[in-house]
Amino acid sequence: MKVYSKEELNQFLYSLTYDDISLVPNTISEIRSRSLIELKDDFLGLDLVIPIVSSPMDTVTGLEMCKELDSLGALGILNRFDSSLEKVLSNENNIEGLKAVSIGLDTPENIIERLAEKKFIICIDTANANNIYVLQKTEEIKKKYNLKIIIGNIASGDTLETLENAGADAVRVGIGGGSVCTTSVQTGIGIGQVSAILDAVIKKREKKLKIEIIADGGIKHAGDIAKAIALGADAVMLGRMLAGTKETPGEVIKYNGMLWKKYRGSASFGVKMKNVFVEGEETMVPYKGTVRNVIDSIMDGLRSCMSYMNCKTLDELRQCESFAILSNSSYLERLPKV
Repeated sequence: MKVYSKEELNQFLYSLTYDDISLVPNTISEIRSRSLIELKDDFLGLDLVIPIVSSPMDTVTGLEMCKELDSLGALGILNRFDSSLEKVLSNENNIEGLKAVSIGLDTPENIIERLAEKKFIICIDTANANNIYVLQKTEEIKKKYNLKIIIGNIASGDTLETLENAGADAVRVGIGGGSVCTTSVQTGIGIGQVSAILDAVIKKREKKLKIEIIADGGIKHAGDIAKAIALGADAVMLGRMLAGTKETPGEVIKYNGMLWKKYRGSASFGVKMKNVFVEGEETMVPYKGTVRNVIDSIMDGLRSCMSYMNCKTLDELRQCESFAILSNSSYLERLPKV
């Protein structure tokens, strides 16, 4: 079996995603206990307990989610359709637990100005960061307010230097990989998440850029988060893994004796509410209880991974250079059999 480095994995013939690869523990671990592993990390100047960022989707991140994630040491990005935004803007002080807010290209200047007064991180929430109007908006906000800016999304690292020069501090990497995203099937755009992240990480390193990489899309399990960080991602954005929790917007629905909550893509018909081109699905996900349970499970899985890989910090995990490519049978063998 061949063990691949990042460079070799990036040169693989096919586009790869999380299910196509596995980490290979090929050194003797010196970690006695998972409790010795440190998950704390710096992201956009924030000291996070774990570099998890919530997707600014209307069925994932409202004010309650932002507050709870902040208390858990992660980062929530308030979705730009949230009805509590006006409450946030009118409050004399920053609402505790809110650090980042998403906007669109058509967000009024007075809203951006009021967000800037509170020094929020701004996420320009578009489907395509490689767009002249996104770059212009980024340049305007950076020049006028000097805020931290997240933009997205991209599918490779070819334009990273241009994005950084425009003022972007972080970029969401991944197009079409979200579980309720139909962009790829509607447009034919996008590559596997592993290949997208690797291309961005390697080009960032080659050009000595500072822009931070957010792995956005395709995450199903804690192991996928470990893989994303091992590939070099600075943070991992979650949508479906957080969907269905108590803190997400929306009511709990009882159907067929089970509890559910709505989950939909940011470009779905339910969000747009008009007859325009749709690139997202709507669905129901089982109710999961508190988001603390999800984050705790992620942290447990990440620590276990790092103990296997002999990594005491996330930066050590990012230096991983031992990956295997799995056959379909090899992947299926690893799934739990019920």
